[in-house]
Amino acid sequence: MRIGLRVRMIVPLVVLLIGVIVATAWAARSAARQAERRIAHQLAAVAHTLTEPPTFPLTSRTLDQMKGLSGAEFLLVRADGTRVSTISHATDFHPPDGVNLADANDPEADLGPPVVVGYQEYRCRKLPLRQQPNEGGTLYIFYPEELRRTAVRDAVLPPILLGGVSGLLSIGLVWLTSRRVVARIRDLDKQTRAIAAGDFTPAVVPPQDDELRDLARSVNDMSQRLAVLQGALQQAERLRVLGQFSGGLAHQLRNAAAGARLAIQLSLADHPPADREPLDVALRQLARIETNLQQFLELGRPTELRAQPCDLLRLVSDAVDLLRPQCRHAGIEMLLQPSPGPMPFAGDANQLGHVFLNVLGNAVEAAGPGGRVIVQMAPNEHGWLIAVTDSGTGPPPEIAERLFDAFVTGKDQGIGLGLAVAKQAVELHGGRIAWDRQDGRTRFQIQLPCNFPTGP
Repeated sequence: MRIGLRVRMIVPLVVLLIGVIVATAWAARSAARQAERRIAHQLAAVAHTLTEPPTFPLTSRTLDQMKGLSGAEFLLVRADGTRVSTISHATDFHPPDGVNLADANDPEADLGPPVVVGYQEYRCRKLPLRQQPNEGGTLYIFYPEELRRTAVRDAVLPPILLGGVSGLLSIGLVWLTSRRVVARIRDLDKQTRAIAAGDFTPAVVPPQDDELRDLARSVNDMSQRLAVLQGALQQAERLRVLGQFSGGLAHQLRNAAAGARLAIQLSLADHPPADREPLDVALRQLARIETNLQQFLELGRPTELRAQPCDLLRLVSDAVDLLRPQCRHAGIEMLLQPSPGPMPFAGDANQLGHVFLNVLGNAVEAAGPGGRVIVQMAPNEHGWLIAVTDSGTGPPPEIAERLFDAFVTGKDQGIGLGLAVAKQAVELHGGRIAWDRQDGRTRFQIQLPCNFPTGP
């Protein structure tokens, strides 16, 4: 049987409240007895004063004064049958036979049995008068039942109210607290269920600094890590699927491109034209096709690095020369600011050529007709820095943080492989690639070490 957290929190308090009620009832009963005992002691003192010798005459005035001091009513029945009373309607009152004589000196004497005098309830004590000057007789002391009940109520009511109100307030506070705690736990339950369903949106961390806040932060951390893991798994799955069909497709397309390039080369050899530039451009474009197909083959596969001495300046210059016809056709200004001298490097010239061609090609497309691309190359404290800046509007905000992920692109007809391949190749060479926006321009920076090891 399931017992809710709220019930678990309230049940112990209810048990405690029952104990408080029992203790309060005992305290109230003790307080009631104590109140009656105080009244009885007060009346015992009055009785002792009025009945024990040496005493003074019990006149109507004396009894009225005692009434004012004690709150009780008095009836004096002398030995000769005459009466003196503070109760106007009790002159013809005949005390019941059940009222027994009491000892005025008895400290444990009670208030006496209940009697009714003129439709009003009293507690009655019957005391004998010993001797002169009262000449014997009997003194009746009537204590109003209403005063007794009031005294008992005043003694009993505070502990009852205090215990009851405290208990109810405690239950109310625990109920509200448990409600808030349960609500926060249910929010965490909803979040964990959402995570299980694939929604890794972080939840709002509650402002209260307590254990539930720590738990919410832990759940958010778990959600972020799972999101990263899911992205990696999806990326791996896409690459796996790509690897299954890219080999055959790339092989066929590369054969077709190679056949077309061979045909152009034979035509150039057999029939040299007056203007070779259009055919040279066609050859370079076919080379780009082969390069793009090579990206399909290399992406996501363990790449063997064939490190050999090369010149980064030469590789970048070749990429610039390959893109210049496209820039002239679109009216794009491309400026190359080379380093003062060669940039020797030990690396895979083929892979690095693909990197520079991809980054520069993206910059040319981003700049657009009439735009501008600047290529800067210089040494720094970390090695060689190649910076490519374009005047385009930059990547869309929704993909800015995932720009180097495979299949992420802001182009209408792009496939999102160029920068992913570039990042993989740069990191394989011990470098890093990053991008930023400065003064309304997009800048890609490729940092490569000066002395990349060539192997053991």
